[in-house]
Amino acid sequence: MSAQVVIEAPGEHRLEEHTPREPVAGEALVRVHAVGICGSDREVYQGNRPEGYVRYPLIPGHEWSGTVEAVGAGVPSTLVGRKVVGEGFRNCQVCDRCHAGETTLCTAGYEETGFTQPGAMATTLTLPARLLHILPDEADLTAAALLEPAACIAAAALKANALPGERVAVVGTGTLGMLAVQFLKANSPAELLMVGTRPDRAELSKVFGADDFRMKDQELPDDFDVVIETAGSASAARTAASLLRRGGRLVLTGIPAPGAEGLDPTDLVVRQLEVHTVFGAPPDAWAHTVRVFGAGLLDPLRLVTHELPLVGFAEAIKLVGSGDPQVGKVLLRP
Repeated sequence: MSAQVVIEAPGEHRLEEHTPREPVAGEALVRVHAVGICGSDREVYQGNRPEGYVRYPLIPGHEWSGTVEAVGAGVPSTLVGRKVVGEGFRNCQVCDRCHAGETTLCTAGYEETGFTQPGAMATTLTLPARLLHILPDEADLTAAALLEPAACIAAAALKANALPGERVAVVGTGTLGMLAVQFLKANSPAELLMVGTRPDRAELSKVFGADDFRMKDQELPDDFDVVIETAGSASAARTAASLLRRGGRLVLTGIPAPGAEGLDPTDLVVRQLEVHTVFGAPPDAWAHTVRVFGAGLLDPLRLVTHELPLVGFAEAIKLVGSGDPQVGKVLLRP
């Protein structure tokens, strides 16, 4: 059966028959291989997504990989049969931010695959071909389903601009944190520290290149050049800032709950910290991710612990929010 998941409203979903939408001019039709579940999908299902950043009813799914099956007019036919991943933000390509390459800041308004536009929890996905990034022919499409979160971390790594020989750290031990360790390791740091709340992640962090792992409540250093925060809590952001030397660079990627207390502005100013944030990934971060993945410097597949069919959507949502240390990245396989 050709199927799709539809979230009708918060807490309400159904599995229904899927009819592929033929691509019109400028579009491509992709047969979905795998689609990831993340905290944002739980927000959509539970109704916790901020207003304006979701539109019901909705086919979710923004982390995906697949193979191009058909293209519309104006799209090179050579795309057919290629393995691909795709950007989520449906930017206008006309405003000044889009022209500057900052497509996640498009002034035409927020539109994103899997949140306000049909996503990949279906047999096929039709989207603008300009959003696609071509993978090597030998690419593992299951691993490639994690390139969307990897692209968000690539955006953070590019903003951090960690130089070879600098001391770098990652706060947060989830999927984003483990991907951040891999990106930072590729830059040949003098030292790479991971800080988290799950001691069971220590061994894996070192497999990915961390030199040291410390629990958040342990004594921590305060002289790192670069820190990337991935945990999504206000306390994690404060921990990340505390790790930095004066003049150090901080990149925040997590989104705490509304109303969370933030960083101390006095501390930021007195220590002259450079603070960046990331929400989504622009084209340069996607291109960087695909290059790094193609070069064999990313190992996303090791993070996957569960693969379920689309009918297992509800189970997948529960797994992602279970807190079970045995649950890593959960994928659905249309």
